[in-house]
Amino acid sequence: MRRIQAQGIHHITLAGASRQTSIDFWEGLLGMPFIFDQPNLDDPNEGHLYFDPGDGRLITVFTNETRESNPQRTPTEPGCVHHIALNLSRSSWLQALERLDERGIKHSGAKDRGFMDSVYFKDPMGLLIELASYKFEPPKGCTHADVLIRAHRLRVNRGDYNISEAHLADAIEALVLERQESLSEDRTPKNPY
Repeated sequence: MRRIQAQGIHHITLAGASRQTSIDFWEGLLGMPFIFDQPNLDDPNEGHLYFDPGDGRLITVFTNETRESNPQRTPTEPGCVHHIALNLSRSSWLQALERLDERGIKHSGAKDRGFMDSVYFKDPMGLLIELASYKFEPPKGCTHADVLIRAHRLRVNRGDYNISEAHLADAIEALVLERQESLSEDRTPKNPY
């Protein structure tokens, strides 16, 4: 038996309200360029809008002019989408609360998740959206996942409850030691003073 190997998210499709509400939210609030527009090929009563979330992948939205915004929280039972998290640079994340506030959008306030900071709010259809910013940059040639799996192992070995900045820093140091050669025979920490 062989597995089917995924290589990333191709796209996520959401059920939205009207066309303009969807454009105003995804591009007008979140800055995702509106790049493609066509009918929903499975339902001629709906439109299908495509937005670039910043990494060249896609978030698409089925729209229907008879659907109205519904701010009630979407279901969170097993099998349902709990939330969608969007990556922000640190500078953008630091402005996010102010920019949500200036529009009167209710949100969770800043949440420290150990390895990232987050803020949560609902889209016009009640889907929970998370704006997240990593607290670290991975070493060259590594991904965020490379750092996180190493930090997780450090956390577990140390008996800590959750990943913290210390786990991240130690994981990054270990990855650099493994992946970057040095002419030094002794690469242990030193005090030059």
